[in-house]
Amino acid sequence: MLWLTEFSGFFSAALAVILLSPSLQSFSPAAAIRSSHLDAYFRPSPSPSDHSLRNFSYRESPILRNAAECRFSGGDSGVCNPSYVHVAITLDFVYLRGSIAAVNSVLQHSACPESIFFHFLVSESETSLESVIRSTFPKLNLKIYYFAPERVQSFISSSVRQALEQPLNYARNYLAELLEPCVDRVIYLDSDIVVIDDILNLWKTGLGPSTIGAPEYCHANFTSYFNGAFWFDERYNETFKGRKPCYFNTGVMVMDLEKWRRFGYTETIEKWMEIQKAERIYELGSLPAYLLVFAGHVAPISHRWNQHGLGGDKVKGSCRDMHEGPVSLLHWSGSGKPWSRIDAKHPCPLDSLWEPYDLYKRSH
Repeated sequence: MLWLTEFSGFFSAALAVILLSPSLQSFSPAAAIRSSHLDAYFRPSPSPSDHSLRNFSYRESPILRNAAECRFSGGDSGVCNPSYVHVAITLDFVYLRGSIAAVNSVLQHSACPESIFFHFLVSESETSLESVIRSTFPKLNLKIYYFAPERVQSFISSSVRQALEQPLNYARNYLAELLEPCVDRVIYLDSDIVVIDDILNLWKTGLGPSTIGAPEYCHANFTSYFNGAFWFDERYNETFKGRKPCYFNTGVMVMDLEKWRRFGYTETIEKWMEIQKAERIYELGSLPAYLLVFAGHVAPISHRWNQHGLGGDKVKGSCRDMHEGPVSLLHWSGSGKPWSRIDAKHPCPLDSLWEPYDLYKRSH
């Protein structure tokens, strides 16, 4: 395993590609930075070019095997095998290329790739995605879970962007009921990330009494995530009394599903969504309900596990730099996605760190 001790925010793109190549276990310095509060939830509406992706294809991922030191008990227990590291991620046509790159990055940097089980959440209307993911990763331990939009549709209120109202954005709320009861812990990942560390290190994070763990950003203006209808209403403004709430990004979470089921957090989130629909207490999509339920009770995880905001601000063409500090996961939350900018031949410097994991097969 290689360790990089110097990695400035002013590095060259060429050097970065070498250092963070999938063939290397790179843990380069960079500090977590906060993105716009809209960034992690911006999902572009499908354009005509997006619909043409239905005819695309991907290169087959190389077959990776467990290292000798991996402790993995085989057998016929399937998804319930206690040796598995469980990872959940959504699949849709708009972000499929990102999801595939994310999975590829997890496998490339894992010492025990055969010990990882992927749970893919897919809209019922996009059933053809299963064949794409299975042909790209023929030896992957996986299961497809078809998420019915009507399960959450009645709880979704209008948002600042129509893209934030897509039902699949809320599928993470239902992991505890979608996944098998034997799965008592899962790592949830957004589709616009790459992992450059062994996912096992994140999996082993202790949550203590908390139900979820995530990097927290306590310098963020927490009050901005809710509007006056919330802060000036005595029914709601004491929600955080006795808590020290901090912003956290729900694109990277370690979730204790046993606790989630025991305390009925899906129903609690739905109740806040019902209040939002009736009272309009915030403007965003799925994030505020998580803040209402969990902020102040989140097990803090090192910022290295969510270097988010790399998609840039909402200004077209804007790019972000990384700050100093260690990084294990790069997150292109924001209005720009690396695959779109690379295809448009207007990439940001950090997009070169995503490209080595891209399995998209371009037609000539």
